[in-house]
Amino acid sequence: MAPERVALTDGAAAMVRRLTDQHGPLMFHQSGGCCDGSSPMCYQLGELRTGDSDVLLGELAVDGVEMPVPFWMSASQFGYWSHTHLTVDVVPGRGSGFSLEAPEGVRFLIRSRLMEEATPRTD
Repeated sequence: MAPERVALTDGAAAMVRRLTDQHGPLMFHQSGGCCDGSSPMCYQLGELRTGDSDVLLGELAVDGVEMPVPFWMSASQFGYWSHTHLTVDVVPGRGSGFSLEAPEGVRFLIRSRLMEEATPRTD
């Protein structure tokens, strides 16, 4: 089984529920780059076209949201982040860009930690 690479905080999950109510099914994409390019962007599902230059990190199950929310990352960015577990959080303030949460006066951001190696059981 593949390790979980991405998760949501409770606050981010609440924002995803709110945005889903307003816009329908959602997706995240993190492209890399400077400034807000390194922040996860939230779009209506299918609004941003993904392809061979993107990696699907996971599909986020959110209580109260019917469809899982896919989280994509550019392959070049994944090269830097492949050893980390990402947690999507939401904080007050506006980022730049076209992410759906911007009009709400908040922005999504990533908190990261090193992936944990599975420790073999000895019993």
